[in-house]
Amino acid sequence: MTASTMDRLTPDNTALLLIDHQTGLFNGVTTQTPHDFRANIVGLAKLGKIFKLPTIITTSAEKGPNGPILSEITSLLPNAKIVSRPGEINAWDNSEFVTAVEATGRKKLLVAGISTEVCVSFVALSAVRAGYETYAVLDASGTWSKLVEDIAVQRMVQAGVKPTSVVACGAELQGDWRNPSAAEFGPFMAEVLPFYGSVIGSYYGAKA
Repeated sequence: MTASTMDRLTPDNTALLLIDHQTGLFNGVTTQTPHDFRANIVGLAKLGKIFKLPTIITTSAEKGPNGPILSEITSLLPNAKIVSRPGEINAWDNSEFVTAVEATGRKKLLVAGISTEVCVSFVALSAVRAGYETYAVLDASGTWSKLVEDIAVQRMVQAGVKPTSVVACGAELQGDWRNPSAAEFGPFMAEVLPFYGSVIGSYYGAKA
């Protein structure tokens, strides 16, 4: 591994943290359309499946107004560790959650959730302080106000959190179209970026 690739996300150094993607909270997000937001969340979960990333899901007050985890997430990632927090707003304050993160053995963390300025930023900031290289997957995160989201992103960036997107994470994890995961990642890219479907078709046509 070269110095230039050591800093990259890879399937071997990355874990996925999904924070409070719950049905009740989902309904309050206005920074994206419901269709786009759901598609981005599902896309991130699919990356977790494609690249076999250790995944930790956490919820807050899931039997109350916040509701259960979006069913698409649990369907795609049935073996993910789920931590149901009894009261902590910052998931990093929950010892079971932190222990689960530590148990992955990974030092790069993809973090996404609802809401961006609380559930995502609090975990991301805490993880940076704990020595993790932390990426906030912003299009798989959402909140109630664009202004609030912008402020949260600025706060995270100032603390060393790296903003990113679902497609950027996928491309970085794939790394090279010759890697075996291309068989799943190619169709994924065609799905999340329909215009890219023709590019994927050309790629596989050239290999035929």
